Amino acid sequence: MGQYDDKDVLILAIETSCDETAASVVKNGRKVLSNVIYTQIALHTRFGGVVPEIASRKHIEKINQVIREALDQAGVTLADITAVAVTCGPGLVGALLVGVSEAKAISFAAGIPLVGVHHISGHISANYIQYEELEPPFVCLVASGGHSHLVVVRDYGQYEIIGRTRDDAAGEAFDKVARAIGLGYPGGPKIDKIAREGNPDAIPFPRARVAENEYDFSFSGLKSAVLNYLNSCQMKGENYSQADVAASFQKAVIDVLVEHSLHAVKQYGYDKFAIAGGVASNSSLRENFERECAEQNIAFYSPSPLLCTDNAAMIGAAGYYEYIRGVRSGYDLNAVPNLKLGGN
Repeated sequence: MGQYDDKDVLILAIETSCDETAASVVKNGRKVLSNVIYTQIALHTRFGGVVPEIASRKHIEKINQVIREALDQAGVTLADITAVAVTCGPGLVGALLVGVSEAKAISFAAGIPLVGVHHISGHISANYIQYEELEPPFVCLVASGGHSHLVVVRDYGQYEIIGRTRDDAAGEAFDKVARAIGLGYPGGPKIDKIAREGNPDAIPFPRARVAENEYDFSFSGLKSAVLNYLNSCQMKGENYSQADVAASFQKAVIDVLVEHSLHAVKQYGYDKFAIAGGVASNSSLRENFERECAEQNIAFYSPSPLLCTDNAAMIGAAGYYEYIRGVRSGYDLNAVPNLKLGGN
């Protein structure tokens, strides 16, 4: 094996918060020895979104196989593993329970510590895998199907949420608009692709601002504006361009995400900014942040698209920093579908 020694911390990580069954072995929080993901997208596409009951059953079916594969790819056995880390929330409760139950069983059987990990902490920690030089503090935008959070990362595992969505998450808005214009599920990648053919200035969709908190987001008004535009076209018997609607909608979302995020970086006096979560794999979002950060002399960090979507390597990275801080979970660890981050 020879790729680690007794001082190395090897984390076996498990992620089952939604519709990916994932397992990974991560060395010292930064080096990924394996990252196995079984995705259920094809299963849920016919329903236009994730069906929780189907997701849970598929996790049960696949989890042992995925963990075995992760250990095999890493060239290790359970005897080599220092601790097992698992996503305990937020997410779909039935899906989370599969991973948490599996992690408890492994912890008990192998006699190794159990570490519960917050899913959003995992997304943020994906940046540590991509960039070995990155250390806190920095500001991170977490944008996914379930979350739109602007987070100040004070230290490893220490977070302050300074902005959040008041209604739809960014990824949720992408899915709903994609469905409305006939693109189907999953909406994010499909809008990203077709938007390249459209004019982002074709339709003046609104950019919402929340009066009580300059860092908060709101996307439901934008979604409604898109639906109103489509209904108006239908009532007038006018055709509309899928690509123009997608591009104009996407630009409205990106403008708000970029403006709020970089305002926060400046206000908090940092010079480092990172993105995380499924929406962070959007090519236009990445290009806009790259350009704006370069202009404002802010170091920009973005995980590879594979590390933006749900995976276990990011849970292994987050789990490592929890483990070395002395965090241990008992066998009463439970799945918490609405688990809060950093006490917020």
